[in-house]
Amino acid sequence: MKDKKNAVSNGVKSGITFGSALAMVISYVNWHSIGWAIIHGLMSWIYVIYYFIRY
Repeated sequence: MKDKKNAVSNGVKSGITFGSALAMVISYVNWHSIGWAIIHGLMSWIYVIYYFIRY
């Protein structure tokens, strides 16, 4: 049971990290601004989903 919980925890951490990195890359390529990239990185998957719906 403990191994399963650790696997889920590690998966969630990796997913959040990947979502933040993806949001920052999309933001920087689109806006060419480090400030916006940081803000969008904090918003993570919300910005990624918004970007794909909008554009």
